[in-house]
Amino acid sequence: MVTWRRDGRLTGGQRLVCAGLAGALSLSLTAPLELATVRAQVGAGPGQPRGPWAACRSVWRTEGPRALWKGNGVACLRLFPYSVLQLAAYRKFILVFMDDLGYVSQWSAIMAGSLAGMVATIVTYPSDVIKTRLIMQNLLKPSYKGICHAFCTIYQQEGFLALYRGVSLTVLGALPFSAGSFLVYVNLNRIWNGRQDRFSPLQNFANSCLAAGVAQTISYPFDTMKRKMQAQSHCLPFCASGNNNFSGAVACFHQVVKAQGVLALWNGLSANLLKIVPYFGVMFSTFEFCKRICLYQNGYTVSPLSAKLTPGVDQSLRPQELRELQKFFKNSQF
Repeated sequence: MVTWRRDGRLTGGQRLVCAGLAGALSLSLTAPLELATVRAQVGAGPGQPRGPWAACRSVWRTEGPRALWKGNGVACLRLFPYSVLQLAAYRKFILVFMDDLGYVSQWSAIMAGSLAGMVATIVTYPSDVIKTRLIMQNLLKPSYKGICHAFCTIYQQEGFLALYRGVSLTVLGALPFSAGSFLVYVNLNRIWNGRQDRFSPLQNFANSCLAAGVAQTISYPFDTMKRKMQAQSHCLPFCASGNNNFSGAVACFHQVVKAQGVLALWNGLSANLLKIVPYFGVMFSTFEFCKRICLYQNGYTVSPLSAKLTPGVDQSLRPQELRELQKFFKNSQF
């Protein structure tokens, strides 16, 4: 999970818009890699190629280039409610972990972020199930006509609980994910041989990529089992037959290991790790670009294409305070 230092010169709405646009663009850019990852995790049907790259080529040839972005629409629509819930939950958890002096340790901050992400994930989990179903269906013979049709079909034919199939694995996977993130961040001083509060933007970017890579690798088996359970449906014939019929998380684990071996729990990891750098790269750069536009609109910079500060403007003032001050001087007789 990427975090930015809170900039008081932006309003809460502007921060959400910047983060939402950055997330949507980065998701859209790496959508083919996400499709390759999910396809490799769920497994191929009879006669279908195995492996993330072979799956992508097969989807391109049989369903067309547009099919590589299956499920990306619901992933982007999920960003706004997810971000709002995560931010609200994070603020609550930070207060819980904060000591009497207002100090929050690094481990507590990571735990607060992980718990907040868990809360947001659980609430918006049905959209993740729908995304997996849309990725696994064949566009030439679609089982679901769209997001709303998928939601209604799953609810009517499989019941409400089907929309939360595999959610327990998300909760369990949050623990090794937090441990992996903490493992990286506590050793950053040694990696860069310097203090964390003096890291450059490039170092912070590298830290985020490294932490995400380690954390996702450790927690990846939970994500693999979750995807398999999400795709289990009679609407997706090859996903509901044979070795993909699971009665629960434990049964899923035993069947996968017995049939394919332990390493099958890491199927698609290469595609998943490959998308980390472009994902975070696009996210950071897009967020900073949108932030510059907002700072210009708020009156803190002289141009949306430059970081040059507006002369005479106190950068410590919040947007509302700056507007009130400018209004005062505008209406002043002096």
